[in-house]
Amino acid sequence: MHISIRRYDKVVSVSEVCRKIETSFVPQLRKFPGFIAYYAIDGGGGAMATVSVFSTEAMALESNETAAAWMKENVADLQPEPATIIAGKARVVSTA
Repeated sequence: MHISIRRYDKVVSVSEVCRKIETSFVPQLRKFPGFIAYYAIDGGGGAMATVSVFSTEAMALESNETAAAWMKENVADLQPEPATIIAGKARVVSTA
């Protein structure tokens, strides 16, 4: 399992970005082979993060490029700075 975490700061409206993510970006991700899960997190104070989970490293890395292009095309006015990204293989996994 491979995970990509993108952190965004100085987001003008996290709720509006999340609304657009849910209606436009998530449907794109679901079409990716190896897609497992996606989370958008409101960190408060204009900070947010997204977590993309895929079965392969290639798909997790491709999701970063797809996310950057989507953000630029759909919410550039709400998200002025590029994401800080960390991605890699999940080393410890625990579920309920």
